[in-house]
Amino acid sequence: MPSPSPANLTVIPAVDGADVRAPAVLVLPGGGYGKTSDHEGEPVAEWLAGLGIHAFVLQYRVAPHQHPAPLIDAKEAMLWIRGGDHGIAVDGGRVGVLGFSAGGHLAATLSTATSAKTPALDVPSAVPDLSILCYPVVSFTDAVHQGSIDNLLGRSPSSELLRKMSPELNVTDATPPAFLWHTADDAAVPVENTFAYARALIEHCVPAEVHVFPHGSHGLGLAGGESGPDQWTALCGNWLSRQGWTNR
Repeated sequence: MPSPSPANLTVIPAVDGADVRAPAVLVLPGGGYGKTSDHEGEPVAEWLAGLGIHAFVLQYRVAPHQHPAPLIDAKEAMLWIRGGDHGIAVDGGRVGVLGFSAGGHLAATLSTATSAKTPALDVPSAVPDLSILCYPVVSFTDAVHQGSIDNLLGRSPSSELLRKMSPELNVTDATPPAFLWHTADDAAVPVENTFAYARALIEHCVPAEVHVFPHGSHGLGLAGGESGPDQWTALCGNWLSRQGWTNR
């Protein structure tokens, strides 16, 4: 079983304790595949832990590393979390993913079973049981975030590769349910990315909850003090409760 090193995976057990059997969520910070943003990592994991969910923050590889390196890191982390070698009482049948911006793209590629070109990792258990996508990069063919494409795929990716790395084109009936949020005036990653993924889920009868706030800059993280977007954590907590993942 692949085992991410402690250097790239931070474990934050649920506040109820590491020995309490509970769902887990893999947290993928954003950063345009050029970095991973600290404010979208451990603070978010601590919020999840407060809901009674074990959280794991992954510092996946970014540029100059390219595809499939980040996806390999994420799939290894998913399998390691399910496997239980960490000693945390994770419910292996309830492991989700939460991603911001480019981390949202990575979460969506996980959710749509995109190949990492590694048979041992391209398995059903590497697919999360639900996803939370926060102002995600999604499409590599329409309303794109060019920086994410350049960092992940290089300057001249083929049209075929761009389609393969566009999760909205790869949703199936087996794709897990998702909670998505975005701001309508996001100047970095157009809100059309969230709409495209949500539309694909709905077309395949996969449950999707979508919240679009009128105003807010890109990269808000937990969005504390931001009127409108600051509601997303409460809305998401309620959604997780309806999924049976938390009683809070």
